[in-house]
Amino acid sequence: MGSAKKTGSAERKARIEEMRRAERARERRNRILTIGASVVVVAGLVVGGVVLIDSQSDSGKAAAASDSKSSGDSGHFATGKDGVQTWTGKLSRTHVTTSVTYPMHPPVGGNHNPVWLNCNGDVYTQPVKDENAVHSLEHGAVWVTYTGKASKADVDALAAKVKKTPYTLMSPYENQASPIMLSAWGHQLSVKSASDPAVDKFFATYVQGRQTPEPGASCTGGMMK
Repeated sequence: MGSAKKTGSAERKARIEEMRRAERARERRNRILTIGASVVVVAGLVVGGVVLIDSQSDSGKAAAASDSKSSGDSGHFATGKDGVQTWTGKLSRTHVTTSVTYPMHPPVGGNHNPVWLNCNGDVYTQPVKDENAVHSLEHGAVWVTYTGKASKADVDALAAKVKKTPYTLMSPYENQASPIMLSAWGHQLSVKSASDPAVDKFFATYVQGRQTPEPGASCTGGMMK
């Protein structure tokens, strides 16, 4: 009888020990599976985050590149009774260091170079960069431009007027609709000759006029060409 009890007790202990070993084995397997799953999840999150960051970075670079080439302008010209064309939409004012594609020629506003073109009565005999000239317009300058179709007499007369007028500049510009054009921030006028009374009126109205985004800003200390 005593022997049977001992045998039953031993078997019971053995079963309990076997159950404990099995439980420990299950726990080890579960820990391994949990750790493995966590590693997979973390790795997936890391990879996904890197891909997302790269994607956002690429998108940001593409957007920046697109923005830097665009003038940021929207709208169109409306012509007044005096013949002055006024830009009716948005003219952006962001500083960019790349070339800009403008919707009008010469441009009357939009994204532009951080450095303005000297406009203290400066007469340039070679074409200048739009991006620097637009910055001068932002400072309240009037930009006189002409093509090869303009007469030498008109060019000389306009140059003489510009040289004695602060906040003006002059340069050749072949890609424009008329032989002689006057531009200010948001405004533009074509004239037939230097003696046209509209020239003096445009200067009087727009040299440091009310359209100026940055009145009083310097027209010296910028680029010379």
